[in-house]
Amino acid sequence: MPVFSNPVISATTSTINNNSLPDKCMCVDGVCRDPSHKHYAEQQKKQQEQLRQQQLLQKRKRRLSLTTEISSVRLLPTTTCSLYSGSKFRGEQRSGRSSYDVSVHIQHVDLSESFLCGYLHIRGLTEDYPELTTFFEAEIIGRKYSFLTKKWDADDKVDIQHWTRFQAFRPLKSHMKKDGFVYDFHNKDFIFMRWKEHFLVPDHRVRTINGASFAGFYYICYQLSTGIITGFYYHKNSDRFQELKLHHCADNNSFPSFEFR
Repeated sequence: MPVFSNPVISATTSTINNNSLPDKCMCVDGVCRDPSHKHYAEQQKKQQEQLRQQQLLQKRKRRLSLTTEISSVRLLPTTTCSLYSGSKFRGEQRSGRSSYDVSVHIQHVDLSESFLCGYLHIRGLTEDYPELTTFFEAEIIGRKYSFLTKKWDADDKVDIQHWTRFQAFRPLKSHMKKDGFVYDFHNKDFIFMRWKEHFLVPDHRVRTINGASFAGFYYICYQLSTGIITGFYYHKNSDRFQELKLHHCADNNSFPSFEFR
């Protein structure tokens, strides 16, 4: 315990410095509440430093959070290779001895929803309509859609007859009717689809065309490595196995998506 002596104050030799800070601290529970005491200034400085350190720590955590989110979470692409929004394909459709020029313009692709849509343009199909354009939507075989159509007048027998015309499908034939079977097209070279035409463009009110029909749909197989689309048109009243063959057209104004890891 410190010992304090009793100083003798001389009126002639001692003076009081009014600017000096008091020696006694008015601290309560370790917190100085007297602004005139030197402990108060030290305490304020210490609190400011602690606040600055907390802010730096929070910024560091936010940067770390962003880095972790980008590097550890896999961002799946919504398109793949030449199958992307804006891509174009050209080729022909054969029916017996006749062939017709066909071009397809993909408008939107969303693999996460097993969906794409676009326009199909065919030339020379009828005299009344030398050029026809239809809007179509696709069901991509995978998590949402199976190989079994169950609509559009196509039963299981029709499905097997058309799917087996694609060599890439044949190893899957024995699985297509199994409960719970899902074709995972990710990391595969082949994507299977059904393309269903809905209406004419630009006049969507036209429902029937003499000498042609868009009431059916296409069984489609797309190969990623070659960019080739092969298809077979089906409608119960149309010629069987009308073959569609399309090749991707290079387009400098459109780009496929990429996945960053």
